[in-house]
Amino acid sequence: MKVVGITGRSGCGKSSATNFLREKGYPCIDADLVAREVLLPGSPCIAQLQQVFGADIADENGTVRRRLLADRAFATPEGTAALTDITQPEILRRIDAALDEARRGGADLAFVDGAVIVGTPFEARCDALILVTAPYETSVARICARDGIAPEMARRRLDAQTPLETLRAAATAELVNDSTPDALREKLRSVLNGLEKEGTCQKPKSEKEAF
Repeated sequence: MKVVGITGRSGCGKSSATNFLREKGYPCIDADLVAREVLLPGSPCIAQLQQVFGADIADENGTVRRRLLADRAFATPEGTAALTDITQPEILRRIDAALDEARRGGADLAFVDGAVIVGTPFEARCDALILVTAPYETSVARICARDGIAPEMARRRLDAQTPLETLRAAATAELVNDSTPDALREKLRSVLNGLEKEGTCQKPKSEKEAF
């Protein structure tokens, strides 16, 4: 089974691409959702986080006070690294378990949708990486419409994310989502054809395609 990562910055339409793949019957794992789930009550990560960031980062029911955790974890580079060291192995374990289930189900292709794939250990596990992009101001407008925030805040959010050129350097194929949902689906079908025919769309960087 080939594992294909789907990544992109906020407002690019990555979720629309994944929803289309899910509708087509492909196994699709939401890595961002998994990252949120590892902070739910009962997660083995919570006790470890309390040891580092304080017992009060979770209430008596085991519910993480996410804002308090974020304030403490992101206050220093060391705190950010500690948060990653604690949560990342559990995130990867859960993604691997979902991929194993898809493999046992006979899937030839499985997709993992994640805003943060490039630069993490999971990047090496991907047989191909699809990058969904959109023009900067188009992304800003989509973020504003989706989250109800001001354009300035949307731009600040985008500017804090992994640079587009870094993502492009890691990607196998780029889908430019600058038109309609139907147009994005057509571009995705083209990439799917390559994946299904060749088993993977891995190509030398000089032959990378932008659709």
